[in-house]
Amino acid sequence: MSNSKQPASALSSPRFCNTGTFMRMPRMKDVENPDFVIVGIPFDTAASYRTGARFGPAAIRSISAMIKPNNVLMGVNVLEGLKGADYGDVNITPGYILPTYDAIEEELQPIVNAGIVPISLGGDHSITLAELRAVAKKFGPVSLVHFDSHADICDEVFGQKYNHGTPFRRALEEGLIDPSHSIQVGMRGSLYDPDEHKLAAQLGFKLIPGHKVREMGFDAVAQQIIQRVERRPVFLTFDIDFVDPAYAPGTGTPEVGGFTSWETLSMLRQLKDLNFAGFDVVEVLPAFDSGEITAYMAANICFEFISMLAVQKKNGLR
Repeated sequence: MSNSKQPASALSSPRFCNTGTFMRMPRMKDVENPDFVIVGIPFDTAASYRTGARFGPAAIRSISAMIKPNNVLMGVNVLEGLKGADYGDVNITPGYILPTYDAIEEELQPIVNAGIVPISLGGDHSITLAELRAVAKKFGPVSLVHFDSHADICDEVFGQKYNHGTPFRRALEEGLIDPSHSIQVGMRGSLYDPDEHKLAAQLGFKLIPGHKVREMGFDAVAQQIIQRVERRPVFLTFDIDFVDPAYAPGTGTPEVGGFTSWETLSMLRQLKDLNFAGFDVVEVLPAFDSGEITAYMAANICFEFISMLAVQKKNGLR
């Protein structure tokens, strides 16, 4: 495309001369009618153990300068057919989740209504509820594809209804997602309630725990996701603790026995034909990161998602 806005090349501009945007993309005000925007949501007050994911968006943006625009495996330059921009951050209210939810929804609603796909950088997983509120106002109840080591379907945590362990219980109650076309993948680790995975099924979700993912194989799991979602509008939410802490140590509630970076990216690529309405990657906590590998993993997950949008645009599906 003649109006393609590529990131600055490291052959002429050092990567450490970052503009503060994802992949050194232009800012929202400099792009007319973008296909997608990067949105930072630096809220972490609903985390139940380690806090600090409020610094996740900045860390992901910083290391994303390492990512080049061509995805060779998927055969696309992500900014050749797509127009992307960095929206900046939502002005959240630290310590107060309800006004933060209002701010997220208020900022995202015009983006979603304009047909732009929001790619949100968290922040803890509580933020996804507000994102789903904005998306559902346009699309109605959407399908949810949820990669995580935790199901996040508690009714209450510390006696509170809104927490990073409750967003999908609330989303279900608010009619934001259709559980019959939603799927949760990768849950593992010890639990307080031994029947939590059964509860997911009772609520209408399909849940594939981490050990079953390995037993089934990644191709089979991807096919289960595709069959479950069909062509409905889908919100993809990715908690970085889906990835094993050996590959992503910088997170608030790590769980061992997870997935490698290669396994994660290869599984995501198989979802390239889903009808995406929104996406987020959450729970990156830079203070516990090592060599920025968690932030870089999150940035590459975003890159794979953008690549899927680019493939769809290339194939006339978007």
